[in-house]
Amino acid sequence: MDATRALRIAWPAFLAACGLQALVFSVVDPLELQWAGDPLGWSRQAVYAAGFFAFWLACVAAAATSAFLAGPAPGTGSTIDEAGTRVH
Repeated sequence: MDATRALRIAWPAFLAACGLQALVFSVVDPLELQWAGDPLGWSRQAVYAAGFFAFWLACVAAAATSAFLAGPAPGTGSTIDEAGTRVH
């Protein structure tokens, strides 16, 4: 994968993760989070950071799947014409 394609996946995912971070943590207080009934015990900053990277990873996975399913960008790679021959 070239750098341009990676950035086309990572940048929108980064922006989506920023939006999710703002949306989720405007409602959820990180200090009130619990794991298996016990307080999580992380600082606010640690929860914000872990949440952001989890959101970013999920958004990257979604964007990469979309890019994979969309195939190559128009004008790049080769195509096959009606006769079944590869055209570059």
